[in-house]
Amino acid sequence: MSPRPAAAVLGCTLLTSCVVVPVTVVGYDPDCRIVTHHIELKAIHSNMTISCSGDTNSPACAQWFGALVVTAAGSVIVSGSIVVAGNVIYWAEERVGCQVPVKPAEPVVTSP
Repeated sequence: MSPRPAAAVLGCTLLTSCVVVPVTVVGYDPDCRIVTHHIELKAIHSNMTISCSGDTNSPACAQWFGALVVTAAGSVIVSGSIVVAGNVIYWAEERVGCQVPVKPAEPVVTSP
């Protein structure tokens, strides 16, 4: 994952109104002539919001905030594990399935 999406995922997660989900991306490798896959993390805005009714020091507000942080962090851990495992499997599939066509050898011309 490049730095920009990683920063977006981290920032969104720290705000606790997002969860992170794995998304499969399909592509094509013209050299190998196969369809390729890889998994990326995508931050999804959830509808979970903190409602403290103006009292941000109440234990209920702290518990609600804690639950949101745990949910967001849990989604990063589980989704990240899925991405790592899935991309290793997709990489192995691509290496096994990639059969680069061999160019025919040029004929050798010998003079008499």
